[in-house]
Amino acid sequence: MSSQRRSYESGHKPKCLVVVDDTAEWDRAVYYASRWAVRVGGGVVMLRVIEIPDQNQQWLGVADVMRAEAIEIAERALDRASGRANGVAGITPERVIREGETIAQVRKAIDADVDITTLVLAASDGPEGPGPIVTAMVRHLGSFPVPVVVVASSLTDDDIDALT
Repeated sequence: MSSQRRSYESGHKPKCLVVVDDTAEWDRAVYYASRWAVRVGGGVVMLRVIEIPDQNQQWLGVADVMRAEAIEIAERALDRASGRANGVAGITPERVIREGETIAQVRKAIDADVDITTLVLAASDGPEGPGPIVTAMVRHLGSFPVPVVVVASSLTDDDIDALT
């Protein structure tokens, strides 16, 4: 169950949550969220979800190595996304790494931060569909705890500037 949002109360500020994944379109979501944050005096939280296969006790050492590698990859992805946000809007986003299934971890990240007011995703315009997160999210939109903004990957920086 999601907590009541407190982002506009004294001592709080509104934040966008952006999922940074391995798709090409993550940049559009980061750009939109960063520009929005500057316009409203808010912040950006960047989430990277790593999925670690079930651990079997006899393979615990291998699982530890896999987890360490996944965290290192996640940190590099968040470094790129944070650099982009800083370059676009001069902001330093918060960074969160979670393990598990993506949609469940997005919900947990929102529940953990009462200042998150919006989830920003980007949709691919490719023939494969909008992308794995947007596709998975569609089944949950009606019960999601915050509004979801889906940014078309075909939007240019100038297009997004005009919208934010």
